[in-house]
Amino acid sequence: MAKRMDLLGSETAFAVSAEAATLAATGKKIFPFHLGDINLPTPATIVSAVKEAIKAGKTGYCPSPGIPELRDAIALKEKKINKVDISSDDVLVTSGVSEAIMFLMASIINPGDEILIPGPSYPPYISYIKFFGGKPETYKMVNANQWQPDLDDIKYKINKNTKAIVIINPNNPTGTLYSNEVLRGIIDIATEYDIPIISDEIYDRIVYDEEFTSTASLAGDIPIIGLNGFSKTYLMSGWRLGYIYFSSQDKMMKELKENILKLARVRLSPNTPSQFAAKVALEGDDHHINEMIKKLKIRRDYIVKRFNEIDGIETNTPKGAFYIFPKIRDIGKRWRTDKDFVYKLLSETGVLFVHGSGFGEEYGQGYFRSIFLPSEEILQKACDMLEKFMRIRS
Repeated sequence: MAKRMDLLGSETAFAVSAEAATLAATGKKIFPFHLGDINLPTPATIVSAVKEAIKAGKTGYCPSPGIPELRDAIALKEKKINKVDISSDDVLVTSGVSEAIMFLMASIINPGDEILIPGPSYPPYISYIKFFGGKPETYKMVNANQWQPDLDDIKYKINKNTKAIVIINPNNPTGTLYSNEVLRGIIDIATEYDIPIISDEIYDRIVYDEEFTSTASLAGDIPIIGLNGFSKTYLMSGWRLGYIYFSSQDKMMKELKENILKLARVRLSPNTPSQFAAKVALEGDDHHINEMIKKLKIRRDYIVKRFNEIDGIETNTPKGAFYIFPKIRDIGKRWRTDKDFVYKLLSETGVLFVHGSGFGEEYGQGYFRSIFLPSEEILQKACDMLEKFMRIRS
């Protein structure tokens, strides 16, 4: 086998899924709080659009960068919603943001190169950086400061091998929303060291108490590689559509765009019928977004209150996405590790979280990630079981 395969672990949320499936096979009821998959139906207009595309015979290969109609709609959406001035030529459609991450890392990493990523971080960044021979260098997100990045730590960790700075905003797994001050600080650092920024904004429209600001809208001439998609906001996770855009026309960005296009040609094309539906998603009625956020805000407030009332658990209030990243007190005493905590909770109660160290050992250890997507009734049951579990083991 290729030795680089040893660099890949099972993605964290799917790894715990396997353990839960084994328990479920014995008849144990599982309460899944591990996957960021919104359990709501895709809007009917989007479903109708894919049916019409199939009926119309739009089922063959499409251009490798994506259909022109969708790329036009993406560029318009970024201008209208996120104040990012790009054209359709700056956009490439991918099979989800995960493929965009893979394309990027394959294009920019040589052995020994480093990519600065948030700590804790979304696991595919760690996996793909290692897979292509690079080193994921994590910058500190500060729990005591609502999980905002530590700018001094970012600057300290830049060296001659640093190829890019990754921003995940709103953040997975912490749910933080980067402040404009922090975004400008990261842009200033990137400008000083002439390093591009990769800005993952898949949760851009799922925010609660403050407005989202796209990195590229503040960046001026510094190269920003934007990542986004349709899984979350448009309830299309299984449709596997994302996109990557390039906000600058400098020499490096033009070369990067051409290299990523080479990879896109190798994989032929994204799903064709889904792209026609994604165009409708961007251009059509998006009232479902406001309704979704209203529901999620109620659930967020409930789970924050309940977690902070449980002895041994403490958490911040997420400002975006639908994740929460609570701290587990007494790791090393009541539980050996955060992974031990998660698996014992699953075994005894059926409540399934994800261990924080799966999002990076240095800054994730001692935490767990939960979603707050389920109904209030399910949230209450899970919190009751967690509270009882913690009380018994106090």
